[in-house]
Amino acid sequence: MAHDNHDSDSLLAISPLDGRYHGKLDDLRPIVSEFGLIKFRVQVEIRWLEALAASPQICEVPEFSASATAHLAALLTDFSPKDALEIRGIESRTNHDVKAIEYWIKDRLASHPDLSAAIEFVHFACTSEDINNLAYALMLRTARDEIILPELNRLIEELRSLAGDTAEQSMLSRTHGQPATPTTLGKEIANVGARLVRQRDAIAQIEILGKANGAVGSYAAHLAAYPEIDWEAHTRRFVESLGLCWNPMTTQIEPHDWMAELFHAVIRSNTILLDLTRDLWSYISIGYFRQKTVAGEVGSSTMPHKVNPIDFENAEGNLGLANAILAHLAEKLPISRWQRDLSDSTALRNVGVGIGHGILAIRSTLRGLAKLAVAPDRIDEDLSATHAVLAEAVQTVMRRHGIAEPYEKLKALTRGQEITPENLRSFIETLEIPETERGNLLALTPDRYIGLAAQLARRFAESK
Repeated sequence: MAHDNHDSDSLLAISPLDGRYHGKLDDLRPIVSEFGLIKFRVQVEIRWLEALAASPQICEVPEFSASATAHLAALLTDFSPKDALEIRGIESRTNHDVKAIEYWIKDRLASHPDLSAAIEFVHFACTSEDINNLAYALMLRTARDEIILPELNRLIEELRSLAGDTAEQSMLSRTHGQPATPTTLGKEIANVGARLVRQRDAIAQIEILGKANGAVGSYAAHLAAYPEIDWEAHTRRFVESLGLCWNPMTTQIEPHDWMAELFHAVIRSNTILLDLTRDLWSYISIGYFRQKTVAGEVGSSTMPHKVNPIDFENAEGNLGLANAILAHLAEKLPISRWQRDLSDSTALRNVGVGIGHGILAIRSTLRGLAKLAVAPDRIDEDLSATHAVLAEAVQTVMRRHGIAEPYEKLKALTRGQEITPENLRSFIETLEIPETERGNLLALTPDRYIGLAAQLARRFAESK
């Protein structure tokens, strides 16, 4: 019955991520949803209280007992959607989301003898943004480390495998959509994989920053209560204890520059993937790949024969949505009127939407890749029918041996004309070049004119 209710709810969802595609993002939803945000906020509040208790200079909050520490830990490990709903209920009265979390935590501490005395140190010297910036930082770090990077790694490994399997498969290239120097299928896959590796590494290396310096970033309230404490050192230790990088210079808000860096890096990765999905769609269209059929699937409501490249089309659409959302966030979030305004707050609630569309696209691409089967006969057919691509090799050898106007001579022979093995052979036999070179050119065929493509593909396939 619960399953039926879930399905009914998904039909009423405004976002397809929580509607049509809800089952494909079950691992992401607890991290970037409203529930995830509330849970990360609770974590920050509790960790801040623990940091205050750990300071010997704040004697009003003595070091917590083992029982008190276990009680606080349980609030985090046992935190559930029911708890989040209770907080939402408090928010309906306070009309303030972070204050609701403060009140919920205080209520949970009141029954514990060691913690009840520390109740007024929950949210001590904090502005809401001290909690929010750290909660979003933890959210995005978790999403990056547990979802984005593993999914990119899965995709890169699939491309390595495909590049290795097809490293030797000669293939006609196309530049400007026209026949060009042959390559191998594996080399074309490796091109994309190598680009994704670079962007994956860039995403992994983004520093995720946080701050806890009060209403306008000056530690004014902190120093008013405890002027003897080095609050910069204290908050740095606290922020770094969360696994984040400390930002020492902010207004009321952490300026979100690192978010823009992260989103731009994800956008670049998404754009490379978009390039791949369109190329694979095109290769399927011209028959270089066949798609493995899945029992029960329908390609068209009227044309029974069709097996459509729907996974790559789905990925393309979702990548466009992901990049549009993330690009807006990257442009909007670093801008704040004076010390702050709330326009970032509503925008930030969409970070999970931008990430979700991107993850959905990666997973769609992986499904599409799993259905691909190379069609070597079709690829070879194109190669064997396009001897004009050997003109580059011939004119380059002519250049080496000092024959005048080699490019122009090959242009006159090949441009806009059908080139057969016979007329190309006749042309080569007229060249005044060493017999060894002549023999090499006469033996050259489109499928063998691939340079280092196979080696380059294998190098990527074997890299780590």
